[in-house]
Amino acid sequence: MNFNKENIARFGIATKGFVYTLMGVLTFMAAIGSGGTKSGTSDALKFLQNNTVGTILLGITAIGLVAYVFWRFYQAIKDPDKEGTDLKGIGNRLGFFSSGVFYGLLAFSAFEILIGSGSGSGDGQESLITSALTKPSGQIIVLIIATIILGRAIFQMVIAYTNLYKKRMKAQNLGPKTEKLMITLGKIGHTSRGIVIGVVAFLTYRAAFSYSTEEAGGTKDAFSFLQDEFGTIVLSLVALGLAMYGIFLLINAWYRDMKRV
Repeated sequence: MNFNKENIARFGIATKGFVYTLMGVLTFMAAIGSGGTKSGTSDALKFLQNNTVGTILLGITAIGLVAYVFWRFYQAIKDPDKEGTDLKGIGNRLGFFSSGVFYGLLAFSAFEILIGSGSGSGDGQESLITSALTKPSGQIIVLIIATIILGRAIFQMVIAYTNLYKKRMKAQNLGPKTEKLMITLGKIGHTSRGIVIGVVAFLTYRAAFSYSTEEAGGTKDAFSFLQDEFGTIVLSLVALGLAMYGIFLLINAWYRDMKRV
């Protein structure tokens, strides 16, 4: 592979797609009782360390996550997508930067698991909330965190059900069947992702109002909440939706328009 910016970006996007596909498949299998486990992103990485092939995949995934971090920071700083410097553009670019930070932590977790120095950092959100609630203004901080997460959930729905979706797809040279497939996968995938993030926001609000870290939770806890409150069928559909989101990213990594990168 020629390690130019374009290929690094494609590798990074595809790696994120692989992680979401694995996460969705594992959670779906757990929901229907066919093995697997309810999995957040770090849980999906831990699953890969079970055998030699998995360890090799984990190593590739860790490197791919670093590539994705590079891509997100490049989007934030160099602005290849021409988001601009108005309020909306700055907001989008800050979103790219925060995404880079999150996946940087996930990449670090992947390397931790790979070298066997620990079980991985996992979902840092719960530890962040635990730390915040010990502060004098902790409840306000957690409420702000919950509101930011809720904003992310709403944004996923906006992407799925407005013209913003096609704009952000930024794919090129798509045949009619491939475009239809990507639109279907993307709509279902972003919807499922929005649902999960929305549940995480609810759990975070609950932790803030109850002043209890035990009420908070990440993606894995959101899956348990969905199953407990709405049943196995709902969890299965959401898990499949996340797998579709991953497949959407894998396809988009191949077809994405990189002319300005």
